[in-house]
Amino acid sequence: MAHRAARLAEAVKETVAEILQNELKDPRLGFATITRVEVSSDLRYAKIFVSVYGSPEDQAATLAVLERAQGFIRSALGRRLRLRYAPEISFKTDPSIGYGVKVTQLLEELKKEG
Repeated sequence: MAHRAARLAEAVKETVAEILQNELKDPRLGFATITRVEVSSDLRYAKIFVSVYGSPEDQAATLAVLERAQGFIRSALGRRLRLRYAPEISFKTDPSIGYGVKVTQLLEELKKEG
């Protein structure tokens, strides 16, 4: 079952990224990247982790847009992947890209100091 959940997670990641890029036309949707997806072992739930470039306000606005579009995204996901039951989806922020940028900045500062 774990193999099946991993395959579904990867398919959900690719498909949701495509939906965000091509079908969701809300101007409040910032530059969002799907970083990973975790699917429950029973395939009923999927946590979609999103990294958003921008200020905390941009991040909050993007998450609000994604939460409002959940039904649309879930139904498009079910149709595209030909799933009898599309998993319940939820969006979570993934701060890893922000942490990476911060570490890079700190390393650059250290390099300048010698």
